[in-house]
Amino acid sequence: MPVPFWHAWRDFWRSRCLGSWGQGSWGLGSWGHRYWEQWDRWRYGAIDPSASIGKRGEQAAARLLRRSGLMILAESEKDRAGEIDLIALERKRKQPATIVFVEVKTLSSRLPGHPADRVDDEKQRRLTQAALRYLKRHKLLEHRARFDVVAVWWPYPSDPFPERMEHYINAFEAVGQNQFFS
Repeated sequence: MPVPFWHAWRDFWRSRCLGSWGQGSWGLGSWGHRYWEQWDRWRYGAIDPSASIGKRGEQAAARLLRRSGLMILAESEKDRAGEIDLIALERKRKQPATIVFVEVKTLSSRLPGHPADRVDDEKQRRLTQAALRYLKRHKLLEHRARFDVVAVWWPYPSDPFPERMEHYINAFEAVGQNQFFS
């Protein structure tokens, strides 16, 4: 699969300007690093440090999905059944597009437990209903769909980025009677 242009440019910039410990072969050092950070925020989106921890977790998850090649269609889509954190579109060569409904769970403490464990059966049922209404409302019932979960560990809210993130592809099937297939 050919590498997209921006990935080639990113890798070139990393190797020439950042080099090892910020000292590239062109001697740009901190200038190259600052440019790289600006380009990264422009390309994948920024994280608002003044937002709540849940919103920052969603912004970090959107960055992760964009880096994975997904296109974000909607954020915080509200419905009478509930809220869908992120809706993305995945396009692969020679395959039909897949609409991805993403639930983001952010854990902001050091207590044991996994953020994805908080997506229980009731939450899956509400997400399925909201996703089905979204597909009907936008006349997208003929497209493939799946449900992903992104777990975000952000134990120190003052940190600019999360400590760890995990993306679970096709985390659960549609729940409920007479639901759609993925």
